Amino acid sequence: MLIPELNEITNGNQLHIARAISWVENHTDGYWELLKSTIGNTPVIGITGPPGAGKSTLVNSLVQSMSKAGKQVAILAVDPSSPFNLGSLLGDRLRMQNLYMLPNVYIRSLSSRGSLGGLTTSIIEVVEVLKLAPFDYIIIETVGVGQSEIEIAGIADTTVVVSVPESGDEIQTLKSGIMEIADIFVVNKADREGAATFASHLKKLAHERAVKNWETPVILTQAINNTGLDELIERIDSHFLISSKNAQKRIKLLAEKAFKLIQSQRMSNLSITQIESDIENFKNGNNFNLFSFVENYFM
Repeated sequence: MLIPELNEITNGNQLHIARAISWVENHTDGYWELLKSTIGNTPVIGITGPPGAGKSTLVNSLVQSMSKAGKQVAILAVDPSSPFNLGSLLGDRLRMQNLYMLPNVYIRSLSSRGSLGGLTTSIIEVVEVLKLAPFDYIIIETVGVGQSEIEIAGIADTTVVVSVPESGDEIQTLKSGIMEIADIFVVNKADREGAATFASHLKKLAHERAVKNWETPVILTQAINNTGLDELIERIDSHFLISSKNAQKRIKLLAEKAFKLIQSQRMSNLSITQIESDIENFKNGNNFNLFSFVENYFM
């Protein structure tokens, strides 16, 4: 395998970027040294929301608009895992086929590998590799598994929550879950009945949870015909500018990422197979206490 060269990555060579990401995902010897060279401040945008909200169509149209403006964009499309080999189902390759022809757009499929939050465990490392390259935006489109997808808030600088007018009946459920993480609300398919009413409810919710310098905007879009995209890009840029100057938020975001990396490293030597073997050796007939067993791993 060709070793990914740092200067090729920083120059935007997509072949070397792809190989560097594979290095990180597979924990190939030398990957940690590569990661230690990453220092970047590229805006990371998380696009999340329930299935059927039109996230992929929105990302497709959003990136095309950015590309036309001369921006370089990386997309990480997190797909549901195959139940057989935990591989990406590559649905994004069908949804985003128009983007593959654009030289200033890079697309990478990542398997969620069964992660509860809908994000692959190596997502932080992959994002940092992309920050080495000259991208203007890094967009993460998540699987869309509902309220468990709040994990994106600990990775993205700006979290865009996409919904549709039909979500209006679920406003209370959304209020206590995924909507709490939104930096920007998008009501997609805004030509549908009830869009204005739903947007009004969201604006009231946003006003209740407004913080200093930022009240979560509610943007109506029709991704399929590019309506509302200019306003969305403007709001993304505004939010990143404000949040990048918010030292407390930056520290919290870095702490979230550091915690996940430390957790991952400490668990790296454990496997289900090893734990099964340890349980077999630990058990004494039918007398098995789960907590006494787990305590051994705390030492």
